[in-house]
Amino acid sequence: MTEDDDLDDMVRGLQKQIDAEEEKEFSAKVLREYREPRNVGRIEGADSVGKILGPCGDTMEFSIKIEDGRIKRILFMTDGCGPSIACGSMTTRLAAGNTIEEALNIKGQDVLNELDGLPDENVHCSKLSADTLHNALRNYLEERTG
Repeated sequence: MTEDDDLDDMVRGLQKQIDAEEEKEFSAKVLREYREPRNVGRIEGADSVGKILGPCGDTMEFSIKIEDGRIKRILFMTDGCGPSIACGSMTTRLAAGNTIEEALNIKGQDVLNELDGLPDENVHCSKLSADTLHNALRNYLEERTG
């Protein structure tokens, strides 16, 4: 066994320990959305972008394309923690295909419900994702109505 093999074994062991701790703390849905987030990125030529710095220091951004009054495409970016990633991913899934009005009715609690909850110290991530979505949609409406 080489030194590289020993290091690889150590890293695998640490990752298993981290995974086990996360599985105690977060629902399977949170883990899925944060480990394999959907709709990540920025839309070039987006119809609107919303970006908010949350109270925890995480920044979230949504870019959207609107077609026939519906969210045709939505992507998000965040520099935040796993729960922020999970909330951003879930929010895009909840908003995609909805009318602007329907998407403006998505609340942080809706995101929490879809994720089967978050620990108290991470609940603010769901509010950040919903607020950022609303910011992007309001920016879109303001640009269209002047």
